[in-house]
Order: sequence, then structure tokens, then C-alpha cells
Amino acid sequence: MWADPGEDPRNSEGTSPDGELPTLLDFLTSYRMTLRMKCEGLDPEQLARRSVPPSTMSLLGLVRHLVEVERDWRNWISDGDPVPKLYGGRDADFDGAVAEQAMVDAAFTDLEREQAATDAALARNPDLGERLGKDGTSVRELMVHRIEEYARHCGHADLLRECVDGRVGQ
Repeated sequence: MWADPGEDPRNSEGTSPDGELPTLLDFLTSYRMTLRMKCEGLDPEQLARRSVPPSTMSLLGLVRHLVEVERDWRNWISDGDPVPKLYGGRDADFDGAVAEQAMVDAAFTDLEREQAATDAALARNPDLGERLGKDGTSVRELMVHRIEEYARHCGHADLLRECVDGRVGQ
């Protein structure tokens, strides 16, 4: 097993959260933790390794991709000018993921910052039916999409991690 069930930070005792928004946030938090857990204990070379050729995907690339996705989600709900890409044009999040400790540290710092910024923007709009931004995206749609995005990439992370060091998920 990936983590001892008694020590797994994703396991919670007691009942699940009441209400739709707390439930969505609970799932999002769990998937975010899972992604971090899949990256723990690896050095920069292992995190940047493209272990499923010909794909350019790596664990570090996934982290950088989710930084860009968090920024993009804020663009969905904003009426203002979009925040620009942090790492550059198309696929730069994956293509630019190189085995350097400074890049690894920056990617995880960027992810924490961007997650917090998106969380804060959405916290100002707790009505899941409210429509935001130029395209009228509902808060519910964005929350579900966030969960879906992290869940999908946690599946990728399972496979990438297994190819890096043989460790499998639960």
C-alpha cells in the first residue's frame, strides 16, 4: 500500500462533510494531497523523468501543468484581463520540466500559490449555481472540473510513479 491506512492524511474519521460545497472541497483536497504524495521522496531527475515514451509527461510536468490550469480557471471566472501563462506557450509546462532542484522547488511553490489564489477567488462565490466571468461558468461546473482534472492527473501520476521506482498507488 502507498500509505499505512492509519497514517494516510487523506483518511478521515467520522462522517463525510454535510452539503454539496463541503463535499466538493473535501474531494478536491484529497486529490491534491494524492498528487503530492505521488511526488514525495523523489529527486529532481526522477520527478522530471518522462517515463512513458513518447509522452513528454512527467510528475514535475504534471505539477507545472496544474499550476497553469489553476491560473486558467481564474481566467474563467474573471471579468478582467486574463492572467498570462506562467511557463510559456503550449506544452511548455511539460516540455520545460527539467531535473533541477530549483525548478522542482519553484513548481511546488507556484502550485501552492495558484491553488490558494483560485480557492480565494471561489470562496468569494459560495453559491454553486452562480455564473461568473465572461462565459457565465457556474461555480459548480468549475468545482467539478477541478476535481476531474486532479483525479485524472492522479491516475497519470500513479502510472508515472510506478515507471520511475515501481511504487504503486492505492
